[in-house]
Amino acid sequence: MSAGDDWNWPPSTDAVVAAPESHRVLFENDTVRVLEVTIAAGDREPEHTHREPSVMIVDGPARIRYYQGETLTFSSPEDTAAAGTHASWMDPEGPHSVENVDTHPYHAIRVELKDRFVARS
Repeated sequence: MSAGDDWNWPPSTDAVVAAPESHRVLFENDTVRVLEVTIAAGDREPEHTHREPSVMIVDGPARIRYYQGETLTFSSPEDTAAAGTHASWMDPEGPHSVENVDTHPYHAIRVELKDRFVARS
């Protein structure tokens, strides 16, 4: 499911534009955009969005807090770093920010699937 015409946020809120210190484009073409996501220990990234659905591959887990505005909506458990590499589906995300509350960096690869490449079942 893509955000499509229901997307209400301007391009200036895109992760690469609004939070460039934590989001770096590794590859992009007409169907995908691959982002490297790095959040230093103790840092909270600026509020940003992700317009496209994606697969998030976390290969450097850390304890994080997920905020929508100033509202804390998720806090990872103490043993998060022991989880190792994992992947999960991510729907488009409106404005949010992530804070790394651990003593080591958070690292992930996010593969965003653009509108014209929507999986068919």
